[in-house]
Amino acid sequence: MSNNPKFETGEIYHIYNRGVEKRDIYIDKSDYFRFVYSLYECNDENAVSMRERIEERIKRNSRGETSGNDDRERIVELLAFTLMPNHYHLIIRQLVDGGISLFMKKLGNAYVGYFNDKYSRKGVGSIFQGSFKAVHVKTDEQFIYLVWYAFTNSLDLLEKNWREDGIKDIKKAISHMNSYKWSSYLDCIGIKNFPSVTSREFLMDNFGGEKEIKQFIEERIIDSEKTKNSLSKTKSLTLE
Repeated sequence: MSNNPKFETGEIYHIYNRGVEKRDIYIDKSDYFRFVYSLYECNDENAVSMRERIEERIKRNSRGETSGNDDRERIVELLAFTLMPNHYHLIIRQLVDGGISLFMKKLGNAYVGYFNDKYSRKGVGSIFQGSFKAVHVKTDEQFIYLVWYAFTNSLDLLEKNWREDGIKDIKKAISHMNSYKWSSYLDCIGIKNFPSVTSREFLMDNFGGEKEIKQFIEERIIDSEKTKNSLSKTKSLTLE
């Protein structure tokens, strides 16, 4: 039985899951791209055929159209995301009743079907470790520090224990943050990456703008005491 909270329309939630037995859920770049694409296309109240959507996109590209009309009936507002080799973090606001549950069901079915087909995992089942986990984000302060936690997750790929021990190579860490593709952080600091996937107005309002977001994140990477303080503010939001 899921321990997730009852999802309320207008409220924000931290949603995450990892691969079964902590196995990788993205094997190569095309898997990351497919998941990000699914984040966009599955955010629709209408039925979604990923195959048809992909074919439509290919046709538009062949005609030199960079994007089509966004006629989706969105059910959630994706505020931020980070993808890691064996797990993901999503920060989501529910827009309609039942929106998060429907979105996550569609996202899971779309990506698991793709992954199992690509890697010949017929009859194996889900690649995820049970149902997704969700935590209610109740205050603006919680939201701000959760964004920090999600965006800096990718630093684990450089230094696993950086939160406890501090960053050894600050320059390398900042460079990594400014180039890690599988996150909405770049779009938040003015580097176009996947701009249509997330809605960043609420995030900008809370931080003050692109420069302020970058400064906030980097200060809490550079200063080990600020890192530990930030981590303490996210413990109730991660279920780790």
